[in-house]
Amino acid sequence: MRVLSPLLNQVVYPVLGRAGYFSSRTSAAVITYHGVLPQGYRSSDHFLDASLLTTETFRSQLLLLKRNYNVISPGTFREWLRGTLDVPERAVLLTCDDGLLNNLTVMLPLLRQYDLQCLFFVTGASLDADALMLWYIELYLMMMEGREGDAEAEFCGVRVPRLKDAPHEKRIQWLNLVSTLSLLDACQRLEFLEEAGRVWGVAAGWRRRYLDDSVSRQRFQVLDQAQVEELGAAGMTIGAHTLSHPELSRQPAELAAREVMVCRHKLKECAGQPVWAFAFPFGNPATVGDRDLRLAEEAGYECAFMNIPGPLSRTNKFALPRIHVTSEMSLGVFEAHVSGFHESLRRLLY
Repeated sequence: MRVLSPLLNQVVYPVLGRAGYFSSRTSAAVITYHGVLPQGYRSSDHFLDASLLTTETFRSQLLLLKRNYNVISPGTFREWLRGTLDVPERAVLLTCDDGLLNNLTVMLPLLRQYDLQCLFFVTGASLDADALMLWYIELYLMMMEGREGDAEAEFCGVRVPRLKDAPHEKRIQWLNLVSTLSLLDACQRLEFLEEAGRVWGVAAGWRRRYLDDSVSRQRFQVLDQAQVEELGAAGMTIGAHTLSHPELSRQPAELAAREVMVCRHKLKECAGQPVWAFAFPFGNPATVGDRDLRLAEEAGYECAFMNIPGPLSRTNKFALPRIHVTSEMSLGVFEAHVSGFHESLRRLLY
């Protein structure tokens, strides 16, 4: 499949899309976004921004879905889960993870323009009154900015590594550190970031560069409590994405339970609506285990979503598949995934 991917993405899928082949398929799908880049934002790191779309790309995808599919509301999806309602052929549910500010400033106006609803999964960071970034994004930015140096330290039993010089080597270090830091609670993680910043020589107040500018803020800042309320008041549905977005499978049982359960109760108070859906952070088999699936059910959610493809059914409501949309998807590739054709082909070849 990897060998075939360039041919499929660049030739086969665009041709089939233009021919209308994909829209003849009848499977249902859940799509997950991670945000939209604000106008005027200049991406300098494709790795960092790969999950965020341009406004034009997002608009073109919404128009395609309106034309060829049946975009259902989160409420309709909930009733389908309960077995009280059937959904039409080619049903599509829109979801979005992480709760970035651009969900409100960029995505919401487009969704309202096309009379569409979305299930937005936000973290406990959105319950804070201060301007915040997701911790693992902060870590990434600090590591890219930090000096190579010879300094090394330890905090809460986690080693602060000597940074590599090359960006691709720093990214490997970052991925490893995200997993390791997920062992800690949220407060310890933030304390680690402060200590690591000193070790790596990151300037004090470096966050202001990302949070003071009106354009960068929309890219990096998470929604605050008032903005979550505004999103809900606009007709969008709010779901939970844990308190602090760790790799749940790495966490001790007590911490993982708190991340899943407490988030639901706090978001319900903030959003002023039932919080019945949960999305696992990162959402792949390496970061979500059987214990975590049980935690979502025990916390009182009606369903939970992964970020892996697969057929959609009611039989496993706590590991529902989703199609992860990235900036690298052309419109033809996007529709190949939404229609289920790409997944069917992958299963056939493997």
